[in-house]
Amino acid sequence: MERLTDLPNIGPKLAGNLERIGVTTQEQFQALGAEEAFLRIQAQVEPAACLHQLEALAGAEEGVKRSLMSSERKSVLKAWYQRL
Repeated sequence: MERLTDLPNIGPKLAGNLERIGVTTQEQFQALGAEEAFLRIQAQVEPAACLHQLEALAGAEEGVKRSLMSSERKSVLKAWYQRL
C-alpha cells in the first residue's frame, strides 16, 4: 500500500483531511474521486476548504502537480467550485 502523501499535491495536512473522511489508501481516493473527496472534506472536516484544495485533489487524482494541470481542467474545476 502506498501512502496518500506519495500522490502529487498531497501533503500531511491534506492527507490528514482525507483520513478524517475515511480515505486511507490511494485506491480509496481514486475510487472516490477528487470532487467527492472535496465535498466530504468540506462537509465533515474543513468547511472553508478552498479551490486550491480542490485543484490539489484533482491533480493528485490525475497523477500530476496542480501547476501542471491543463487550463481547461482548472476552468472546469473553478466553475464547479463556484456552483457550490
